Amino acid sequence: MIEPHAPAPPGTPPPWGGPARLPVRPDTGRFLVLACVFVCAACGLVYELELVALASYLIGDSVTQASVVLSVMVFAMGLGSLVAKRLRWHAAAGFGAIETVLALVGGCSALALYAVFAWTGDWGGLWGHGPRILLVTFSLAIGLLIGAEVPLLMELIQRIRRQDAGGAVADLFAADYVGALVGGLAFPFLLLPLLGQLTGALITGAVNAVAGGALVLGLFRRDLTRRGRWLLLAANLTVLGILAAAAVHVDDFERAARQAVYGADVRVAVQTGVQEVVLTGGTDGHPVDLYLDGRLRVSGRDEYRYHEALVHPAMNGPHERVLILGGGDGLAAREVLRYPGVRRVDIVELDAEVVRLAREDPALTRLNGRVYDDPRVRVTTADAFRHLRTAPPGRYDVIVSDLPDPGITASTKLYAQEFYGLVRRTLTDDGRLVVHAGPVASRPRAFWTVESTLRAAGLGTAPYRVAGRAPGFAAGPDRSSGRADAPHDWGFILAGRGFAPPLGLSAEGPRLRTLTRARLTEDARAAEELRIRGLPPSTLVHPRY
Repeated sequence: MIEPHAPAPPGTPPPWGGPARLPVRPDTGRFLVLACVFVCAACGLVYELELVALASYLIGDSVTQASVVLSVMVFAMGLGSLVAKRLRWHAAAGFGAIETVLALVGGCSALALYAVFAWTGDWGGLWGHGPRILLVTFSLAIGLLIGAEVPLLMELIQRIRRQDAGGAVADLFAADYVGALVGGLAFPFLLLPLLGQLTGALITGAVNAVAGGALVLGLFRRDLTRRGRWLLLAANLTVLGILAAAAVHVDDFERAARQAVYGADVRVAVQTGVQEVVLTGGTDGHPVDLYLDGRLRVSGRDEYRYHEALVHPAMNGPHERVLILGGGDGLAAREVLRYPGVRRVDIVELDAEVVRLAREDPALTRLNGRVYDDPRVRVTTADAFRHLRTAPPGRYDVIVSDLPDPGITASTKLYAQEFYGLVRRTLTDDGRLVVHAGPVASRPRAFWTVESTLRAAGLGTAPYRVAGRAPGFAAGPDRSSGRADAPHDWGFILAGRGFAPPLGLSAEGPRLRTLTRARLTEDARAAEELRIRGLPPSTLVHPRY
């Protein structure tokens, strides 16, 4: 509850000549100013979260992007507060102008960032870091504008009724922090799921413009000249018109940008509660491609190379019960089911939408051989870490870890020593684990950190790699790299409970398209030549990818 405060002691006269001439009572005026503080704070935090979320999706490595956005924005807010000191004598006009610009910049930031990534993200050269440069630019600009709000609002509230500075600051910060709480909760639970990042940012900008314009033109209009009022009204209407036009055409923009990123044959584009799932191709003889959060996860041109190398070395031994972590597309299960001795295959997939597409999409079902129609296959929608914590010990002969690259922040815990400790407990005494550990040639430190982490968890290791990867988006955490910089190999590590399993193929296994015992030996030797020794393991509290 906001309490009245004692009048400020006599001292330096304020920059304004006297109390504001308000169309309402002073108490109502103070309430309206604090309500505007609340709304502007909520909008400001939505801009911050929107930049963090979009940058993590477009560029990758969410911890780094969040740190960049938040640190630059907080630094810029300090600068904005200093700059606002020069506007104190024209607080109403300055605040109105700042809110108009902030609404335009913040509302359009997501569109601009997405456009640069979609149409120029693979240029490379001097523009190779274009999305990052734009991210920092928007963080700096929005931070400057947000930082300038509070000093000007302080002047405005003092214009209504002068009080001690400490009391005015307490009132403003209370409204500011509560507004930030509402904005922080509205973004993930309301704006993002119902409107999406682009429309959500545009509507936030419109709310920002209306709140700032209404406060100045409604409450402090007598502080502006007639020309100033008309200019501010015209600027706000122009900004609202731009935001409204962008909102009307945002679906067309998103489709065009998606085609610029994925190509013209996008068939399915779904934003689930976990990630964006996109399917391209699969018709007219074009191979099907599956993208998860913009990263190429399955290419119909060469997926057999990956899945043969992932699955078959681990099947060299007992394999009645198999657990696949990830792999909701069903392609790893397809290779597992080629062995007649398999009695049960459990798939643990976080995103139910990926499983649904693998069951129902014609192109994906052709590719995975309709594995979900096989009664031996059972699916659990769950986080792999949480699932293993409740799995009984010694249950599986083979565990296939078909998970994203370890450098992606959301996957880091699934490449930690604690995770592999759970895996080790779940394996039988002679069971095997195979891990997709990212590319060896382009990211050797991450690959060998996975190997070091497996050994720290008490598992013996046999690393190997497979070349011949088709070009696509970078497999690592950075999506902004050009396609020419994409890795050209996959790295795998076969591990056993306390022993290094022999790297070979089962004599009873099916005939493979490219993988042979001789090729495996050669691939293991090629990986070993790139070994980095002495790397510490990665843990939950000290990730090293």
